[in-house]
Amino acid sequence: MEIDLPDVLAEVKAAFERYETALVSNDVAVLGELFRNDPRTLRYGIGENLYGYEAISGFRAARSPVGLIRRTAKTVITSYGRDTAVASTLFYRDTMQGKVGRQMQTWVRFPEGWRVVAAHVSIIDEPKET
Repeated sequence: MEIDLPDVLAEVKAAFERYETALVSNDVAVLGELFRNDPRTLRYGIGENLYGYEAISGFRAARSPVGLIRRTAKTVITSYGRDTAVASTLFYRDTMQGKVGRQMQTWVRFPEGWRVVAAHVSIIDEPKET
């Protein structure tokens, strides 16, 4: 298996950046497009466990657009072959002083393009640098 093929990494990076733009601008249509429309798609959030595309899209539609601006750091994208990748990032919000968010997404290439099939988001106290 080939890991980190440059063209695959570029495609997933573009999809990930499109997701980030949609997230902070609350573009629910693009967010819905980028998650796989399948009952097996899941998203573990900060305060919710969402099973299936319908639950995820319902959460997105009901979510307040206030306070979504964030900055990412230490983003790592790794591709496995031509059709699977994992994107991991830390994120910070001005409204979360002393906290750091963590996000991981599993991306799979389908005929319609790259889609998230699993996502996990959590927040912890910001670790002290050693």
